[in-house]
Amino acid sequence: MTNHSQNKIPLYGKTLEELIAIAIQEKLPKFTGKQISEWLYHKHVDTIDKMTNLSKVARETLSAKYEVGLSEPVKVSESNDGTKKYLFENENGKFVEAAYIPESDRATLCVSSQVGCKMGCLFCMTGKQGFQGNLTANQILNQLRSIPEFEKVTNIVYMGMGEPFDNLQNVLQSTEVLTSDWGLGWSPRRITVSSIGIIPAMNEFIAKSQCHLAISLHNPFDDERKAIMPIQNVYPIADVISELRKANIRGQRRVSFEYIMFDGINDTPRHVKELAKLLSGLQCRVNLIRFHSIPNSPLQGTPDNKIIEFRDALTAKGVFTTIRASRGQDIQAACGLLSTKALLEKNKDNK
Repeated sequence: MTNHSQNKIPLYGKTLEELIAIAIQEKLPKFTGKQISEWLYHKHVDTIDKMTNLSKVARETLSAKYEVGLSEPVKVSESNDGTKKYLFENENGKFVEAAYIPESDRATLCVSSQVGCKMGCLFCMTGKQGFQGNLTANQILNQLRSIPEFEKVTNIVYMGMGEPFDNLQNVLQSTEVLTSDWGLGWSPRRITVSSIGIIPAMNEFIAKSQCHLAISLHNPFDDERKAIMPIQNVYPIADVISELRKANIRGQRRVSFEYIMFDGINDTPRHVKELAKLLSGLQCRVNLIRFHSIPNSPLQGTPDNKIIEFRDALTAKGVFTTIRASRGQDIQAACGLLSTKALLEKNKDNK
């Protein structure tokens, strides 16, 4: 697999429309755009030279300016439970990570959408890096295409580094490539995009995409959520949920809420009561997530027995609730830990 060369434009991640526009711009037949999409997304070639039904002239013309544009991970860590954490370095020397999580009946890839994040949630390591840039559709899809398990992945979750709705156009473009017939041809039901609830972008996503939506909730009380998630000052969770009610999401498309459990902070009976009230009548599920402590954070995870009690109490109130299995703890699979470490090591080496 080739790594990026300087100044060439990556083709991987471009839509069929864009590939046709490139063909026309390079004075090649219009159908060349369709041929390129087949080579990229159906036949999985990694160089333009391998696109053998393009004329030699066409391949040379394209190669002067363009490349497939795939780059391999620079590091992989493997957990005792089979989870793998892949680290990718972008052209500007910044790191992003993707986690591959195999289970008996599926294999999920958790991808990043930004380098760092500007949302500043108290419990998130990526947020501590600050915001360093948006990933392009090419860089998002490269996390899937460039791992050895590419063919085994059954599901993708946009729950890695960054806030997907703060990079909405690139995220939508990557899901278009994933789900289109000319692209990878996935069902949108295999893809979940997670957000802390940026309302205008969320509404655009609901209108333009059929993928599942997951909202990071973490606390149903306004003042308590503000203390851990600054976004609550701009888009309160009650407003997010009110928009979801209006959106009338039906059929197989699913809305879920992520709820990281913090000991003594959001795991009491009054939180159960408020959550049930907030979500009343909304078709959704709540995913309870164990918190794995991160450096310099005052937060601690809720003990397992209390997580189970919390799930049972929510279920009793008619809220479909599950506990997400923890994976990859021994390789720091929580987002942002590995890339922060890589960035610190790189900065130390450069001193």
